[in-house]
Amino acid sequence: MTTTTKHTIHWLGAGLSSKPGIELLANSEHPLTVWNRSLAKAQTTLADICAKLSIKQLDWQVLAASINPGDVVVSMLPATKHLQVAQLCLENQAHFVSSSYISPQMADLNNQAAAANLCLVNEIGLDPGIDHLLAHDLIEKYRTSAQFDKTNELYFRSYCGGFPKVANDFKYKFSWSPLGVLKALRSPAKWINNGEIVTSQAPWQALRDYQINSAEQQETFQAYPNRDSTPFIQQYQFQSDWNVKEFVRGTLRLAGWSTAWQYLFDEIGQLSDAESEQRLTEISQELEQKYSYDADEADRVVLCVELEAKNADNKVWHQSYLLDCIGNDSGQAMARLVSIPVAFAILSILRGEIKPGVSAAVHEPEQVKAWLSKLIDLGENIACHNHLN
Repeated sequence: MTTTTKHTIHWLGAGLSSKPGIELLANSEHPLTVWNRSLAKAQTTLADICAKLSIKQLDWQVLAASINPGDVVVSMLPATKHLQVAQLCLENQAHFVSSSYISPQMADLNNQAAAANLCLVNEIGLDPGIDHLLAHDLIEKYRTSAQFDKTNELYFRSYCGGFPKVANDFKYKFSWSPLGVLKALRSPAKWINNGEIVTSQAPWQALRDYQINSAEQQETFQAYPNRDSTPFIQQYQFQSDWNVKEFVRGTLRLAGWSTAWQYLFDEIGQLSDAESEQRLTEISQELEQKYSYDADEADRVVLCVELEAKNADNKVWHQSYLLDCIGNDSGQAMARLVSIPVAFAILSILRGEIKPGVSAAVHEPEQVKAWLSKLIDLGENIACHNHLN
């Protein structure tokens, strides 16, 4: 009797955003090993499912010796480690997955990965990740609609944020180390507004009120552009002859966030590059002690992606996706929405559904629909709204 070898999934990092994805994979047919820098923390976090997987302390030499051709290695480690893990995968003929943005160095591995028939999949968490799926679906719906016309003015907006279900005085709590959030406050942004590329040096320079309308309610948030939105125009398959008037990907915050954080804006905006690392680390430690989630405290994640088309100032097409999810018995909303799409990507690789090379979230219409359906079947609150009906 012939037996088929099952490739092993190596999941690196068992932090706050990992457990729901690990649990989904632990119930699959594939062997699963979780590697974590702290063995005790991983054993505690995964105590109720540890019988379904193997847990090991992350030792790079031991890991390298454990990876076999065709395995999948998932990096839920800090983004600075992703390239090291991806190169380890190439050396061992294994596939790679992360939820982080594709860095230039990662993109440079595309030809090598494709030649080796290996998948290096990134941008497959929440943001980036699910936001990509929703964007691709909206653009496909518009492109195939009767209202499509390349001369229409297009307005694309994608905003995502996580915060406590019950708002606190700070209008925010941290799901992981605050240091990354603080560094993002010092990062410039670039997007399209009124058909022109515009920039800001800090979020508070481009803050706006953003109203989200659903069938149940209207709610006003604060929003600001994040990173460089412009490469995603091509990634989302906008054509070069389309009339794009607005294109922005950004961050969503509760109303009142900018007032609660003003003292941080004031200090961070004045820090020199030389002193920023040490001071931001100090502030991060203070915030982590003061504004981390309590045990069993529910978080909330809101993601809104919308595409609007106008012709001579008249709206001809306007649809949006709204994801609005709350922490529950299956885990914090942020943890579920980051790690479960990662698990989807791993299983898709093992089924041969993803092309070799460096890639972001899936974009083929049938794959997008299948993944969105799976998320909804798992209980995630995702709905599409037609604003012209």
